[in-house]
Amino acid sequence: MEQLNPQYVVDDKGRKTAVLLSIDEYGRLLDELEDLADGRELTEAVEIENDFRNYDEIREELIALGLLQGRRRNHDRGGSVGNEH
Repeated sequence: MEQLNPQYVVDDKGRKTAVLLSIDEYGRLLDELEDLADGRELTEAVEIENDFRNYDEIREELIALGLLQGRRRNHDRGGSVGNEH
C-alpha cells in the first residue's frame, strides 16, 4: 500500500479527534480493505472446502453408529430418485 499523508484535526487541548485524507488516499484505503476482505473470504472458503465430506462417507458412518438404517439408495441400483409409477 502506498504511503498515506493524513492531516489531523485536534481539539483545544491538542488531542487528535479526526483524520483527513485526500479522496484518492481514501479510495486506495477502501480498495486495500476490500482486497483484504476478499483474501479472508477466500481463506475461509478453502478451509470449508477442505472440511468437506462426501455423502457416502457420512452415510456409512451413520450406519455404523446405528443412526441410519443400511439400505441401498435407488440410484445405487441404477434406478431413478423420486416417485416411480
